[in-house]
Amino acid sequence: MKIDRIHHHNLRCTPDDLPAIEKFYDEVLGLKKGPRPNFPNPGIWLYLDGHPLVHVSARCAEGFLQEKHHSSVDHIAFDSHGAAEFQAKLDGMKIKYEQQNVADAGYQFFLRDPIGTVLEFNFPNSEAPDAVASGTLSKRQTATAA
Repeated sequence: MKIDRIHHHNLRCTPDDLPAIEKFYDEVLGLKKGPRPNFPNPGIWLYLDGHPLVHVSARCAEGFLQEKHHSSVDHIAFDSHGAAEFQAKLDGMKIKYEQQNVADAGYQFFLRDPIGTVLEFNFPNSEAPDAVASGTLSKRQTATAA
């Protein structure tokens, strides 16, 4: 067996979260709502170049974030290009983000979607502006979980 790549990631949310999630992923990443099997629960599939990259399942009741979990996904990362345009878009939309520039690993942005999922966007180090010098780490690298 050989794994080629991640096929999709699935977000859980409440039915009321669906419109904000669809809008965010469309406006920030350009993902478009597309066909989804007729599952018994509400949800959406968001497509990139004809591929359903983000699945959203509205199977949670209000207040589900108080559930006890035994594991956690820290973040979801995307290979990206066009850092200056992406930063201008985030700034224009007033979306908060952190940046870091790790030598030989990439110039990275971290932000949260409307339900709190951390998203990481990896750009080539060569796209980092002078203001984010090589070796700059984001706050999340030194933060300790509560």
